Amino acid sequence: MEDFKNLTEVQTDSQEIFDGVILHVFKDTVQLPNGKPATREVIRHVGAVGVIPVTDDGKVIVERQFRYPLNRVITEIPAGKLDSFTEDRLSAAKRELEEETGYTAKEWISMGDYFPTPAYCDERITLYLARGLEQGKRHLDEDEFLNFEAIPLAALVADVMEGRITDGKTQVAVLKAARLFGL
Repeated sequence: MEDFKNLTEVQTDSQEIFDGVILHVFKDTVQLPNGKPATREVIRHVGAVGVIPVTDDGKVIVERQFRYPLNRVITEIPAGKLDSFTEDRLSAAKRELEEETGYTAKEWISMGDYFPTPAYCDERITLYLARGLEQGKRHLDEDEFLNFEAIPLAALVADVMEGRITDGKTQVAVLKAARLFGL
């Protein structure tokens, strides 16, 4: 296996320049593979999970949520940030699905990790597929407002491919789920 030493940057200094509620921004100095220094501005994130909940009849529970930075409502899978760096990711996924949709699931399948913006952020979103859904009562956070609906997986694939679903984690989860289901 290749060790990639010719590509690796080594941190030589790190200075926190913003300490927010969700984001923590650092200005790091690194040594490049050629020995020269460079500056990297990095957002540190606690991490997140995303769930693609699939009903027995092949529909996916998706959410419509207003996203302030985009100033519009977008379609997304249920997702949320971890409560801490040490929180179990599957437990967080189960919590987020129930909080946002009221659904619980009997079967959970890991679909791997997704890094949405690796050029400047270390956020890692672990994706899960949930099956054997049972509807219960949702428990939205007091600052959370969203609608949810069930859409056939094949229709979501078309929405991804035609540019109607623009959220990256949702695109990845939909296409991975479609592959798992042979679509």
